[in-house]
Amino acid sequence: MTPEREERLTSVLNKRQKGLTVILENVFDPHNVSAVLRTCDAVGIQEVFVLNTKIPRHKKWGFKSSSSATKWLTIHQFTNADECFKIVRNNYSTILATHLSTDAVNMHHINFTQSIALIFGNEHSGVTEETLAKADGNFIIPQVGIIKSLNISVACAVTVYEAMRQRSAAGMYNQPSLPQAQIQHLRKEWGFYDVDETDEV
Repeated sequence: MTPEREERLTSVLNKRQKGLTVILENVFDPHNVSAVLRTCDAVGIQEVFVLNTKIPRHKKWGFKSSSSATKWLTIHQFTNADECFKIVRNNYSTILATHLSTDAVNMHHINFTQSIALIFGNEHSGVTEETLAKADGNFIIPQVGIIKSLNISVACAVTVYEAMRQRSAAGMYNQPSLPQAQIQHLRKEWGFYDVDETDEV
C-alpha cells in the first residue's frame, strides 16, 4: 500500500461514525439499496442493516448504483426481525422509523448527534407494522408538494445528510469515533481491495 493510499484510508476511517446506522426493511430494488449504501459511505456510516422478511434475501447489489461502496461498508443481512433488532438495540440507543403518523416528528427536530438507527421501508408499503412496533418513534421529512413521499434512496440521503450536518457542527468528525481495534481491522481489510477510478482512494 502506498503512503498516499494509507493516508487516505486512515482519513476516511477516522471520520466513520460509530453511533449512526441505517436499517433497510424489505427494499425490493437492489439499485435502491446500492444507492443508499453509496450515500452511507459518503457521510461516514460504516454499518448498515438489510432486513428482508417479505422478499428474498439479496444476492447482489446494483454495482453501478453503489460505485463499489459495498466493499467499504459493513453490511449485515437478516431475514429475522427479532435477530436484527436484538443486535441493533445492543449497539444503538434510539431507533426511529420513517412513517407518516400523527405522532411522527419532523426530521429537523431530531437530535442526530445521539446514538441512533434509522429505518427506511419498502418502496410501496413502507415500514411494516412489526418493525414499527420495535421502533422508539416515527419521523417524517417535511415536504410542501402534492406527492407526500420520496424515493427510498432520496429519503435516506436527505435524512443522513441532516445527520452529517448536525454531527459536523458538533465536531463529531474531528476525531475518531470507531474503536481503535475496529479501525485497525478495517484498515487491514481495506488494504486488500483493488481500487478503481470510481473509488477515488
